[in-house]
Amino acid sequence: MDGIMKPQILIVDDESRMQRLFEINFAPKYRIMTCGDGREALELAKRQPIDLLITDLKMPGMNGLELLQQIHRDHPDLPVIIMTAYGTIENAVQAMKLGASDYILKPIKMEEMELLIEKTLSLHRLREENRALRQELKILYGPENIIGRHPSMQKVQQLIQQVAGTKATVLIQGESGTGKEIVARAIHYASDRSSKPFVVINCAAIPHNLLESELFGHEKGAFTGAIRTKKGRLELAHQGTLFLDEIGEMPKDLQAKILRVLEEQRFVRVGGVEDIEVDNRIIAATNKDLKQAVETGLFREDLYYRLRVITLSIPPLRDRKEDIPLLVEHFLAKHRAVCKKEKIGVSESAMQRMMEYSWPGNVRELENALLRAMVLCPGDQIRLEDLPDEISSSPKSPVSSVPTDRESLKAMKKEIQQKIKSEIEKNFVIDALKMERGNVLRAAARVGMDRRQFQNLMKKYGVSKSEFQ
Repeated sequence: MDGIMKPQILIVDDESRMQRLFEINFAPKYRIMTCGDGREALELAKRQPIDLLITDLKMPGMNGLELLQQIHRDHPDLPVIIMTAYGTIENAVQAMKLGASDYILKPIKMEEMELLIEKTLSLHRLREENRALRQELKILYGPENIIGRHPSMQKVQQLIQQVAGTKATVLIQGESGTGKEIVARAIHYASDRSSKPFVVINCAAIPHNLLESELFGHEKGAFTGAIRTKKGRLELAHQGTLFLDEIGEMPKDLQAKILRVLEEQRFVRVGGVEDIEVDNRIIAATNKDLKQAVETGLFREDLYYRLRVITLSIPPLRDRKEDIPLLVEHFLAKHRAVCKKEKIGVSESAMQRMMEYSWPGNVRELENALLRAMVLCPGDQIRLEDLPDEISSSPKSPVSSVPTDRESLKAMKKEIQQKIKSEIEKNFVIDALKMERGNVLRAAARVGMDRRQFQNLMKKYGVSKSEFQ
């Protein structure tokens, strides 16, 4: 372990022979400190960091239980192993209840002690890494990462702060790519549930016949292939947050079961008979008009009103274009290190075109376009030609020149009308395919066209269904 900082272990035992045994056996692998009583151990712990405390239970003056309680007041996360004789096992169990990591019986075999030390240190490292990861997630998905100065986005940021501390159900509405999941995570990580799981299930991405099992879990033998009992997402999200993405795609029979969860916080696994109680905060999201779905009978009215206790509406990017420069800088900063281009920026012409483009894929499309440009651009500046073709070749909305006579006016008007028509038709096709996740037949039916007509428009504008599946 040369060159690597060894873990520091404090051994507390009133027998000098035991102190010496620990030094002989473990000094090559760990930094070993020893002392003979609890009060001296507390003083040592104040002066320097300790990775593990191993203490005898029975000692004169301050015993091991008292030392455990005292040291955890100042160092609540310090792992402690208790050494005890057979006659004091009950006290060892009491020590575990007070927060000891483990105990070992005397006489001690050093091989067993080494295994116990390694296990305890490994578990402690995992807990520390988990705590650090959760803190990073809290920073990464905190409300401050909802980028935008537009009034509509400031309202979203304000609502996140207001609802985070409650258990109120939230319905997030917005087009695909606007960042509904990011908003849901921001609510979770700003809440007192942030240390508990944030579990996602996309109701549109899982076949209807599997969705019930994914949500509620199933008992062994509930159906062919159910070879063992499986917990569903509801159980996995216990004490945390369950995010139901694209809830508008949920079958009506499951809608009734989700309604029961919202009202009673209980459910039954597939093939089960017993109620399972859960403590979930449910956040739902949709890119559909759920009110219209209620009117057409595709969505339960009672569930709709139960979900929309708090409604957050995220505007499309085309309605808040003044936020594009902020988002561009945010995504450049996010991907600079990965792309190994720490100084990369955006040219004026590229930024101008991004401001003109309609962004049918919203913020997700913007991030993907920038990431692609960062990878492909040869220098430290993203140029117009580095952007994807559909963006770099998009028609400019302002008129570049003023016509000088009647004929040029007529020609320019016709040209502009044709460009606008083309852009509208292309976005019309793209949005329909997005709503139906690349299913051409359903997309055509959604917009009131037959399949051949819709496919002709796709061919005309070079739109592939695979982009949306």
